[in-house]
Order: sequence, then C-alpha cells, then structure tokens
Amino acid sequence: MNIEKDFTQIYYSHAAKVYRLCLGYASGDQELAREWQQEIFIKVWNHRSSFESKSSVGTWIYRIAVNTCLSDLRKAKKVHSLNENMLHTESSLEEVEMRESKIKKMYQCIDQLSAANKSIILLALEEIPQSTIASIQGLAPGALRTRLSRIRNSLLKCMTREK
Repeated sequence: MNIEKDFTQIYYSHAAKVYRLCLGYASGDQELAREWQQEIFIKVWNHRSSFESKSSVGTWIYRIAVNTCLSDLRKAKKVHSLNENMLHTESSLEEVEMRESKIKKMYQCIDQLSAANKSIILLALEEIPQSTIASIQGLAPGALRTRLSRIRNSLLKCMTREK
C-alpha cells in the first residue's frame, strides 16, 4: 500500500531526530525517549489525514513531538535522572567522566529553561533549520534568532558556574 510506504519513508527520515529531541526532554532517559518516540509516530500515523501541507511534514512531526513531550511532562511532573550509559567510546576513564559531567550539567541547565525555551534549544541542537523552529514555535524568524542568542548565553552562564 502506498500510504504505508510513504509513512515508512517519513518514519526513517525523522525517527532519529525525534528520538534525540525526546531524549533532551527526558533528560537523557533513553527508555522514556523511546516510549515518547513510539507514541509520537503512532500519533503521526493516526492523524496523517489531518496534515494540511501548510508546513513541511518535518515541521508537523516536530510540533507533535514537542507537544507530546511537554504534555507528558506536565502530567507526570517527574524528574527523570540522566542515563549514565550515554557514552560508549572514549579513550580514558577520566575523559569519559569529564564528558559525562559536562553532559549532565548541560541537561541540568536545559531543564532550568522555560518550556518554550527548552523546546527551542532542543530543536536547535538537532540542527533543525531556524525557519522550521520559528514555524513550530509560532515566532517571527528575527524573534527566534534573538531568543536563541539569549538562550545560548543563559546556558553558557549556567554551564560555567561552579556547582
């Protein structure tokens, strides 16, 4: 069936990015990110007829992803711990620990952002085009650039602060 073939293509084109976006919202909890990813693509399949082509399929999927993650976080009100197994290959234990520490700190800093700013930076970290992020967030491109700059500065300050 052509619809199933199209969906399969859409899935393989966007699944990895959606997973990484979910991973950011899940503060590194890989199991939760996989659950959300599955839920998102079930929604994409169930609501495929509602896609109006006003934006790209990717923008539509990312909007579903952001809404799904935020909705689940609001319902659950849980704090998810970081997964310690995020890194697989490093040359020394010291490097692994240093990198894990930086990743934990980054997620802690991202978690301190407002829901809207968290959405923006997680999409930006996925290298989603700014025009797409602006569309997803309902912002003018110039306003998005300003927000991204402020978010990055805020994260930099947070990351460089001593614990």
